[in-house]
Amino acid sequence: MDDCIFCKIVKKEVPAEFVYEDEKIVAFKDINPEAPVHLLIIPKEHYSSIKEIGREDGILLEDIFDTINQLAKEMDVYEDGYRIVNNCGDDGGQTVQHLHFHLLAGRQMQWPPG
Repeated sequence: MDDCIFCKIVKKEVPAEFVYEDEKIVAFKDINPEAPVHLLIIPKEHYSSIKEIGREDGILLEDIFDTINQLAKEMDVYEDGYRIVNNCGDDGGQTVQHLHFHLLAGRQMQWPPG
C-alpha cells in the first residue's frame, strides 16, 4: 500500500523508533504514547485489519503474540501486567488501516479505558 504510513515505516521511508524487527514483524514506539510503555507491533505484510486474518494466518498471529510477550519481558513489565489492544474498523477506533497491536504498560490500566 503506497499511502499506508505503517508500510512506509516498515520500508524505513518514515522514521520510527524500532525496538524489534524480524522477517515478518516490526515493533516501534508510539509517537503519542498513552502509557510509559506504548509500542506498536505490526506485520510487515499489509493487512488492512484483523478482518483480513484467517485460519491460514495463525502462525503470523502466534509470532506477533510471542513477540509481544518477549517485548514485555524486555521492557520489564511482564510480571506486573500489560494491555494489548487491537482496534478494528471505524467504530472500533482504528485510525491506521494496517493491522497493528498496541502494547501498553508501566502504569495501572483502567477499565473502561479513560
